[in-house]
Amino acid sequence: MKSLLVRDYMQTRTVSISCGTAVDEVVKTLLKYELRGVPVVDEGKKVIGFVSEQDCIRQLLSSSYHREGIIAVDEVMHHGAVCVSPNDSILDLAGKMSTGSNPKRYPVVENGKLVGIITRREVLQGLVDHSRK
Repeated sequence: MKSLLVRDYMQTRTVSISCGTAVDEVVKTLLKYELRGVPVVDEGKKVIGFVSEQDCIRQLLSSSYHREGIIAVDEVMHHGAVCVSPNDSILDLAGKMSTGSNPKRYPVVENGKLVGIITRREVLQGLVDHSRK
């Protein structure tokens, strides 16, 4: 039986945020594309972190209370985002997702660069496809 791979289910049209982007711009991007989080990349498209709605909410609440100036995404993102390869097994990723408090969205990285995103929804579709075989 053919192995189900991340590359078969990942979204290849991805939205990412550049290092140094202001948090209010991150929020605009999340709202515009109806996303819950996005990878943060450097100039070479290397994933250096991940920022979620929750990270932005926390920062916006804090900055409105403390009257802080413009805050960059670098200060609120999770450094060292958990990434997967397009050649990873959907079944292995599903196993990872089912334990503990793991991310809902995984940046897909090949040759050190962001090439896609895979979410729980795509993994769920992979599991359904696998069960039909």
